[in-house]
Amino acid sequence: MPLPIIALALAAFAIGTTEFVIMGILPEVARDLGVDLPAAGLLVSGYALGVALGAPLVALATARWPRKTTLLVLMGLFIAGNLLSALAPGYGLLMAGRVLASLAHGSFFGIGAVVASGLVAPTRRAAAVALMFTGLTLANVLGVPLGTWIGQGWGWRATFWTVSVLGVLALVAVAALVPRAGRAAAGEGGASEWRVLRDRQVLAALGLTVLGFGGIFTAFTYIAPLLREQTGLAPGAVTGVLCLFGLGLTLGNVLGGRLADRWPRGSMLGILAALAAVEALLALTATRPLPAIATVFAWGIAAFATVPGLQMRVLERAGAAPTLASTLNIGAFNLGNAGGAWLGGALLAADWSLRSLPLAAAALALLALALAAVGGSSPATSSSSLQLVKES
Repeated sequence: MPLPIIALALAAFAIGTTEFVIMGILPEVARDLGVDLPAAGLLVSGYALGVALGAPLVALATARWPRKTTLLVLMGLFIAGNLLSALAPGYGLLMAGRVLASLAHGSFFGIGAVVASGLVAPTRRAAAVALMFTGLTLANVLGVPLGTWIGQGWGWRATFWTVSVLGVLALVAVAALVPRAGRAAAGEGGASEWRVLRDRQVLAALGLTVLGFGGIFTAFTYIAPLLREQTGLAPGAVTGVLCLFGLGLTLGNVLGGRLADRWPRGSMLGILAALAAVEALLALTATRPLPAIATVFAWGIAAFATVPGLQMRVLERAGAAPTLASTLNIGAFNLGNAGGAWLGGALLAADWSLRSLPLAAAALALLALALAAVGGSSPATSSSSLQLVKES
């Protein structure tokens, strides 16, 4: 894989760290700013909404810029947002910093996926996207635990200072290694790009992303209480299991990229079926430590094995609007995350047990499988789509 994709992966690592590390330092943030935990938890929701709603607008606003220039500006936004978070004297400015940083998230991954896929042969495009997303998965394995440790030892502001430094390193790497990309192709940019949402195949691909990740987060949002209350693991052991889940994500991301390049349709159907099976199995193994830990690891592999295929599916269906469609798919991931977390909470409020949540997740995975099955075979990438990617 070309070095420019490594630079994109480094940026993905920084962005992924700032997205998830807030969960590990919420008590410190709440205590220092004098707010309760639910209010502090809105810092997570604010970030997710910034990704889902703001990123497509940023992508449209920058659609006619050279893509490398856009990536650099987005990393500048990311750094500014984290610096504002580190310096924020109160809750309001901290939320503003989170939202500002989130605007870089969706657009960077959306544009980065287009750029990464254009740096390799067509038969390795999904693998290239997977390598870029490896930075996001490694953020869960390395960045989040490290950021949490820093925040607990030196204060939560130190965490945001550290992430800001990561952002600067990523910006330098992108500036030095990513080649100067061409401008958007004719027909890209402006409100006309939203016409891509008239395409039923694009809508189906976005719906597939929402359903797949909605199911994952229906259960994963509550994985800590599940492991503690049902499996009987100590808090320290739960942290270790979550790291193992992160390793599974990393392996699944690489595996999914290779499978999507070789068997685009078949691999997506198989991975979604495996995801549903593993989630249903977790409901059975949750009461026994070793089987539960093994299932969580397998769950991580199946969960992120879907990502490269889902991203490439949207790119292939998008025709003349690859950048917007790719960015919308990142928003769809976040809508699935938010919707799944809400659904899991609603089920618990309705007196469903923690062990029932993986079954609900499996049901959503089966719905995604049905949608993928009726969506028809994945078409070969059109010549126009390939040309757009090459011009990136």
